[in-house]
Amino acid sequence: MSTRVTIQDIADELGISRNTVSKAINNTGVLADATRDKVLKKAMEMGYKQFSYVTAAKPGSSVLSIPAPKEKTEIAVFLTNFVGGNHFAVVMLDKFQKELAVLGYSLTMHRLLTEELDNMKLPASFSQERTAGIICIEMFHYEYDQMLCGLGLPILFVDAPVTCLKNPLEADLLCMDNQSGIYLFIGEMARRGKTKIGFIGDYMHCQSFFERYMAYRNTMYLAGLSCPDEYCIAGNKEGMHKLSSEDYQEYLAECFRKIPHLPEVFLCANDFVALDVLQALKKSGYSVPDDVWLCGFDDSPESKIVTPAFTTIHIHSQIMGFSAVNLLMTRINEPSLNYRTVHTETSLIYRESTEN
Repeated sequence: MSTRVTIQDIADELGISRNTVSKAINNTGVLADATRDKVLKKAMEMGYKQFSYVTAAKPGSSVLSIPAPKEKTEIAVFLTNFVGGNHFAVVMLDKFQKELAVLGYSLTMHRLLTEELDNMKLPASFSQERTAGIICIEMFHYEYDQMLCGLGLPILFVDAPVTCLKNPLEADLLCMDNQSGIYLFIGEMARRGKTKIGFIGDYMHCQSFFERYMAYRNTMYLAGLSCPDEYCIAGNKEGMHKLSSEDYQEYLAECFRKIPHLPEVFLCANDFVALDVLQALKKSGYSVPDDVWLCGFDDSPESKIVTPAFTTIHIHSQIMGFSAVNLLMTRINEPSLNYRTVHTETSLIYRESTEN
């Protein structure tokens, strides 16, 4: 039986520190591009778990064994918001684009405007005749997504609208693992004696938020912990679907005032929700971690530099990029495949917001 390759094994092979290898594989911290590439190449060669389904590639070649395009050579990216440098999809799309270029495909970006979504119109910049497939990044408009699925093109959604009680979208879905880290976190909190745990975030905002909320509820139930409704701020201000950060903080502070005794820990739907929670708690006279512990999700750059730094769940963006190429290219080459949902690994990281 083969021995499992570890980060330390890779570090020993390259004669560098374990911390440097961890930064390269998990895309954290600051590293020279040459160092990162050297580590990733060695990890692939040695069969490290995160790259176990790919083979080492020569420079300029793809790590995925997928046929080159035959006719259409464009892959369209649809999104509704600009993807900033602090978003997990930046690294994912970078890896996605590099792999596509080697395979002979080009990438076109299309940001959907509100009026296009409301009127079910395709963007003027989009050419269906040249497009081999579509990847939708956080497209949470269910009816519009259904329309896209009816175009007859291979489609991959990276996260998606919540489809419970609705027909599932006829497309492949790529998400990060939204459950394992939460199971581990709540279990650890219980071991530390922190059994009053709440959840904050609009669980109907998207599939990932929904899965994180359900993981929280299920874990609390399985651990035999009570889950009072007042500990869960799982919506928005009445009559409003999307709030500005300032309005959301005000809404959260109002909710906190209505809770007789705050829980010991708040698990947040993502790091940006956690940032708003932190500010709302401060405005309400509470301190993190003295009065309340806080956990986010995503491991955004902000989660590391805020005071206190957030305990959070890290998304491995590069493996999402590899998985996105694999899912979309196999769909293009074999359209009759059953639709697939893939969740990629995440890692729980403890920091100061839970006194680590």
